[in-house]
Amino acid sequence: MRTHTKHVLMCTGIRCSENNSNATTLFEQLGQKIDARPHLKVKRTRSNCFAVCKNGPIVVVYPEGVWYSCKDEQVLERIVSEHLEQDNEVSEHIFHRLGSGDV
Repeated sequence: MRTHTKHVLMCTGIRCSENNSNATTLFEQLGQKIDARPHLKVKRTRSNCFAVCKNGPIVVVYPEGVWYSCKDEQVLERIVSEHLEQDNEVSEHIFHRLGSGDV
């Protein structure tokens, strides 16, 4: 396993989006976007369900504990370029934080 400073988990379960293919496609795109930036120290993991089914697919970034609603590739690109690359949260797509209720 390569060294990482952030861990991104993404729900790809059958209830994440209207059709599971969107979640699976976004997960694959997440991998491509991370791999295209070799300077990033990010590990990604697929999850079947986070049990929130709230405007999924859901992307969770640790160690920050930020939960995003990620409906399309544009939001995914912002999460990668702004949060993972520049350490700036994409606040308008956050719906939960570790240690707090709904944002």
